[in-house]
Amino acid sequence: MKKFRSYFILILAAALLSSCSGLNKMKKNSNLVKYEVTPKVLETHAGIITVTIKGTFPAKYFDKKTTVTATPVLTYAGGEKAFDKAQVLQGESVTANNKVITSTGGDFTYTSTIPYQDAMKMSELVLRIKAVRGKKSLDFAQVKLADGVIATSTLVEKEGKPISLKDKFVRVNPESKLADIHYEINKSDVSSKELKAEDIALLKDYIKTITADPNRQLKGAVVSSYASPDGSMKINEPLSQKRGVTADKFIKKEFAKVEAAKAVNFFEEKTTPEDWDGFKTEVEKSSIQDKDLILRVLSMYSDPDVREKEIKNMSAAFEALKTDILPRLRRSKMLVNADVVGRSDEQIVAQMKSDPKTLTVEEMMRAGALTTDLNEQLKFYQVTAENFPKDFRAANNIGVTYMALGKTDEAIAAFEKAKAIENNDVIKNNLGFGSLVKGDLVKAEEYFNSMTAATSESKWGLGVIAITKGEYDKAVNYFGTEPCFNLALAQYLKGDVAKAKATLDSMKDLCKCGKPSYLKAVIGARLDDKNYMLNNLKEAIAFKPEWKAYAKTDLEFAKFFNDDTFKSTVQ
Repeated sequence: MKKFRSYFILILAAALLSSCSGLNKMKKNSNLVKYEVTPKVLETHAGIITVTIKGTFPAKYFDKKTTVTATPVLTYAGGEKAFDKAQVLQGESVTANNKVITSTGGDFTYTSTIPYQDAMKMSELVLRIKAVRGKKSLDFAQVKLADGVIATSTLVEKEGKPISLKDKFVRVNPESKLADIHYEINKSDVSSKELKAEDIALLKDYIKTITADPNRQLKGAVVSSYASPDGSMKINEPLSQKRGVTADKFIKKEFAKVEAAKAVNFFEEKTTPEDWDGFKTEVEKSSIQDKDLILRVLSMYSDPDVREKEIKNMSAAFEALKTDILPRLRRSKMLVNADVVGRSDEQIVAQMKSDPKTLTVEEMMRAGALTTDLNEQLKFYQVTAENFPKDFRAANNIGVTYMALGKTDEAIAAFEKAKAIENNDVIKNNLGFGSLVKGDLVKAEEYFNSMTAATSESKWGLGVIAITKGEYDKAVNYFGTEPCFNLALAQYLKGDVAKAKATLDSMKDLCKCGKPSYLKAVIGARLDDKNYMLNNLKEAIAFKPEWKAYAKTDLEFAKFFNDDTFKSTVQ
């Protein structure tokens, strides 16, 4: 019995030694396994890091009774993150459903992702391997696969581009006053009865009023004199001219003491020998017999003599014309033109501060647009909304000002108030940017896509969302051809480095945030143009010194990390 027990122990020990020997041998020779990582330097796109690892095992390496679990892990200051799945491999004698590596060798290809965090920018990708043979397990030394993560895609500019609604304030509004002098048939003298007519009296009062009003400016007076279309041109032409003389004499007398009337070309005289246009207008307004027939004659014949003859042939109709229509055409029209001048910009702002209730809604909206102090602007728009609660523009512009102040929650609340008054594309655009700045890209995209017609602003917002999703071709299409940082970034991320450089170089005004200059430096590094890289990196740092620390750890510049000029620039 003792002999049998001794044999059993020897067999068990041999089995254990064999098991350990297989694991130890694999661990010892683990340097023979070759790994290829794509991309060689990890990158983040759409907020995730994707890695592909290809591993190749040599012949006679993989123990046929062993199972190996390989887990890629990204380690960084303050933590680590394992990729979403592990790669499990097995020898040919293992009865499981994993990738088999035979004694002749083999390979595997693994792809997985993890969410990106800012701390991962400086990191190491390692592979942790655990081998199991029977009841024994052994951890291999971890294998370093790659350094760091390029995070250029995270530079996307997500600023809000809300649309501010403009006022409809018009400082100078034209106005006119009209009066007629009517004449007896074939006469040009002005009767005393005509000078007592109500419209003449009103015209005289208007001239006095406007001359005394500092907010009105006289522009001129136009006298248009006419003869009715009955009678010959030989008679009517001089008749209309004589009527012009008498009317002109009257109007000039009324302006005799007005300084503005002394200006050259203040008075304008016009004469019309046969007023067929006026005739047609009066007939159309009338209810006389054969009205349609008369209008048909006017459309059929252009010769004035033929027109007159044809109309006179309609005897009953012509009698009505003589009493109801033609006397109205024997006249001189006197039109006085003036401009009503509203408050100046300075007066509007001063009034807004002292007593805004005296202002119109357009003047209040104007005041909001005139001030550059955001807090004062907010107050102006709030006062406008209080006084004109049904005008959605004030509520909208309150939201726009809140966005400029960095108060996104308050901005969204204001846009919602505007939406309750009038739900239009401007409000949808602005709510979209409120959601975008808050980080709710799904809701932002819904707002932008719900617009009846896309604006340049909403397309820009959709372009930002496309970059964030890693859809760079789509982003380029949304941004169009107008040079901007985000367009250049999308072009760079999709691989059009030359186009991205051209876009940045064509930008006239560079953001003081330094992003365009920094991206230029990144492009310079990618193109191995050291001077272009350094000049633009220095420019970015001049705008914002924080770019020094960022560039120190940015693997876009990895090839220059040991360059003395680069190091001195970022110190």
